[in-house]
Amino acid sequence: MSSFTRLLRISAGAALCAALLLGAPQASFAQEEAAETSAPFTISMLETVRTRGYVICAATSPLPGFAQVSPEGLWSGFDIDMCRAVAAAVFGDPSRVEFRPLSGQSRFAHLAMGEVDLVIRNAPWTMSRDTLYGATYVATSFFDGQAFMVPDRLGVVSAYELEDVTICVASNSDAARNLDDFFFFNQLGYAEIFYEDREDLAVAYRSGECDAITGSASWLQAIRRTTPDPTSHAILPERLSKEAYGPVVRSDDVEWETIVRRTLYALINAEEYGVTSVNIESMMSARTAAIRRLLGVEDDVGDDIGLRATWIRDVIRSVGNYGEIYARHFGAAAGAQLLRGQNALWLNGGLMYAPPVY
Repeated sequence: MSSFTRLLRISAGAALCAALLLGAPQASFAQEEAAETSAPFTISMLETVRTRGYVICAATSPLPGFAQVSPEGLWSGFDIDMCRAVAAAVFGDPSRVEFRPLSGQSRFAHLAMGEVDLVIRNAPWTMSRDTLYGATYVATSFFDGQAFMVPDRLGVVSAYELEDVTICVASNSDAARNLDDFFFFNQLGYAEIFYEDREDLAVAYRSGECDAITGSASWLQAIRRTTPDPTSHAILPERLSKEAYGPVVRSDDVEWETIVRRTLYALINAEEYGVTSVNIESMMSARTAAIRRLLGVEDDVGDDIGLRATWIRDVIRSVGNYGEIYARHFGAAAGAQLLRGQNALWLNGGLMYAPPVY
């Protein structure tokens, strides 16, 4: 039995947010007060998921590389593997997950009402999203930001080489404002070509209407994968903004939040310690205490959150470590390599860092 108190209360703020997002009349103060004083549910999220038999995960679709569905209905992508890792942590089986494509503000309403257990990468982490919807971003699984993509024919390897170029950008957007600031501060000449719709931007770039296109690196990566030759386009390393993405859960169940967070941390630590889905069996005999704890050979790091001692071992066997997941969807074998940059381990100059397992 977990040491966490197994109580689940949907906060009045989350319930009110869900009602507003779904178009219901705003609750009165008396109704909010009644929601606060009503008896709590007695079933935790972990118990709910186990009773149901699978995790329900909300994801973006399509966003090539991150989440997409094949004609046969099979999901794949970086975010999809993150969801499967949670299923492996809970059940020891990465296939026990159901994916639901959600977008817009309704994703938080569905989360607040318990229709999904986990939201992965539908929206960047901001203060309002972390405080207004009864939702909690547990940790960052992908660091993103506004970047430039250029065809190889342009012959540039840095954004600071962009001089007297035409750039496709969304009109009336933060991206357009960041673009103006970048070129002003660096005293570089450029011309903007505005489009209102993001798909129009992609079409314009692919047809050669502009020398470069700007937007979040993850979105540019998705466009790049739709070009006839993805390897002939480069996403430049500089970032004009900061965006952090990661798993989102309801704020009323600390145990579930901890399970999801620790699952991500396990993937990062596994890469740091050199434990992969390929060598995991041989690593079981490692003498390094950190690796033995990670794999459940000594100490039980699952008992305090209601999981098996071997849960991290099951996660790595199922989806690999963080680096394996990244390489699977953004490496050279994926056909359009995206340099890890900020998503590299802290040991390699990136921002990926996880607390040690003990």
